[in-house]
Amino acid sequence: MVNLIEVSPQDIVASRFAISPLIVTKHALWMLSGKREAGVWRAWVDRAREPYGNLLAGRPGLGAMVTLFRERRYNADFPAPPPAGVNTPFEVELATVRATPVAQAHHEIARNLDGMARLPDAVMDVLLSPEVVELFADALQGVWDEIVAPAWPRFHVILERDVIQRAGRLATYGWAAALADLSPRVRWRPDGVIEVRAESPDETYRLGGRGLLFVPSPFEAGVGSYLEHAWPYAISYPARGAGIAQEAPDGLAGLIGRTRTRVLLELAGPATTTQLVTLLGLSLGTVGGHLAALRRAGLVTGSRTGRGVLYHRTALGDSLVSPPAPPR
Repeated sequence: MVNLIEVSPQDIVASRFAISPLIVTKHALWMLSGKREAGVWRAWVDRAREPYGNLLAGRPGLGAMVTLFRERRYNADFPAPPPAGVNTPFEVELATVRATPVAQAHHEIARNLDGMARLPDAVMDVLLSPEVVELFADALQGVWDEIVAPAWPRFHVILERDVIQRAGRLATYGWAAALADLSPRVRWRPDGVIEVRAESPDETYRLGGRGLLFVPSPFEAGVGSYLEHAWPYAISYPARGAGIAQEAPDGLAGLIGRTRTRVLLELAGPATTTQLVTLLGLSLGTVGGHLAALRRAGLVTGSRTGRGVLYHRTALGDSLVSPPAPPR
């Protein structure tokens, strides 16, 4: 099944990228609940097991909500609406969830349940309850407060880096460049159409100058689409850099040091000094000193953007981190 999104030249100007702590929180729940593999986030998920178990025991809406999760089928939209702004605070997004009419929530839950096996009575009692919206919202609040918020600075840097790079590609080179590595499920067609392989029946959507909202996530394994007419049209996708390898080739740390090796690994995507401070958990002076040493060695370079400098690896730096495969 394929969804087609017809775009016009005006839609490039109107399209935007947004960072949504609420959507990230819901995507984290997919891994915490075991509905999706943790991958590079395995250590983080393991550390969150205890607080997640406590939340399951204390917030009945949490267990009911994750029971609805299913891959490549419709999932209720109201627990994670697309954000209204570029950097909407979690509390503002959650207020939108709490404002969901109960009738709408029950309609979406019924649609979600279609085709699923009968759930336990205790779960159905929550899903059919007139308080289901508040129960879901309270569960999301708990997961944000106890699990996601403490790690949000790192997640935010990952998302911010992706947004800066991809928005620049869209503005400079157009749709084909912006969508090139978004996901295997998304394809730009020369006739001005974005093709999205989806779980919903085939349908064509027209942006009509309103643009498309792109929402990156560090946890997203594929592409999620918000193409209901009541919402702004949006696509969530895996952020570049979320899966940056933390292991370097044997011997590199011994050659240039462990910290400089970590800097090189993080610079698989461009980053500022401040972003590297957050990603690495080091002081500004320490990161600046390592960047200066790597620049002198010709392993990284920087380009000024506004008041800051954006660093990235050189070809030599790339070759050290990812040496070419030996000839066969």
